[in-house]
Amino acid sequence: MPSIQEEIKKRILVLDGAMGTMLQRYNFSEDDFRGERFKDFPHSLKGNNDLLSLTQPKAIAEVHAAYFEAGADIVETNTFSGTTIGMADYHMEDLVYELNFESAKIAREVADEFTAENPEKPRFVAGSIGPTNRTASMSPDVNDPGYRAVTFDDLRIAYKQQVEALMDGGCDLLLVETIFDTLNAKAALFAIEEVKDERNIDIPIMVSGTITDASGRTLSGQTVEAFLISVSHIPLLSVGFNCALGADLLKPYLQTLSHNTSFNISAHPNAGLPNAFGEYDETPAQTQAFIVEYLEDSLVNIIGGCCGTTPDHIRMIAEAAAKYKPRVSTASL
Repeated sequence: MPSIQEEIKKRILVLDGAMGTMLQRYNFSEDDFRGERFKDFPHSLKGNNDLLSLTQPKAIAEVHAAYFEAGADIVETNTFSGTTIGMADYHMEDLVYELNFESAKIAREVADEFTAENPEKPRFVAGSIGPTNRTASMSPDVNDPGYRAVTFDDLRIAYKQQVEALMDGGCDLLLVETIFDTLNAKAALFAIEEVKDERNIDIPIMVSGTITDASGRTLSGQTVEAFLISVSHIPLLSVGFNCALGADLLKPYLQTLSHNTSFNISAHPNAGLPNAFGEYDETPAQTQAFIVEYLEDSLVNIIGGCCGTTPDHIRMIAEAAAKYKPRVSTASL
């Protein structure tokens, strides 16, 4: 099977869309989240989407298959909150390795099925590494600016466990995504480098930050250029942005990124901004129209969707992406 480094030179690669949006369609109850294995667990488990890889693996496989059928080249594992820090909310820290391993295994099996059907279009699995719900750069206590709810080492150790499990489960690459605090991301990247050194292997890494509002900065205050410089010490497959903004509002930040890096560029924006009920109204056709602007300006090498996007969105994105050549960097960095 060709490597992702080979494929990304040939064409624009398509990433999948939202996992949460799709899982909401199943209307899983508390009992569904628990399954037989956790029926007597003493804490509420509804909302722990990562757990569904153990209790509802068929649904997770169906979501991956739906995105591949829509034209995705890469699916993300169902592991966005799969660290001891993230799982602490559900008192399930001891399940982290299993959650990540099984999630990667499910995605791997589906990807291999699609690759076998069409070897000309190999399918890849990206291990999704989320930002956690804590920040190493800022205090959660307005009365104590120096306080930190998590340390760099806490994050490094948690991420290392996740990375090992994702790699053992069969991921082709790792995606450090939805970065609102670059110090958290640096801990994840440090952990990945540790595992690579210990195992004497290499694995491609995607890094994707989040511009939180019209200020053009991450939540921890970095501009696009500062964010880029902070992660460029690692040889990355790609750098980009996802979440927070819709495709239209994200474009200027991708332009800045494109002008300043020789790395491949990725983008997986939300389906617009959420409405008053937290739902996403942007149609697949609307999303496609915004993405076509990226493609015409040669801004991206990897394109997909984040919150609110569905296989229908990804199908429209994939149809558009197939008509354009991937971005070729003219930047010196």
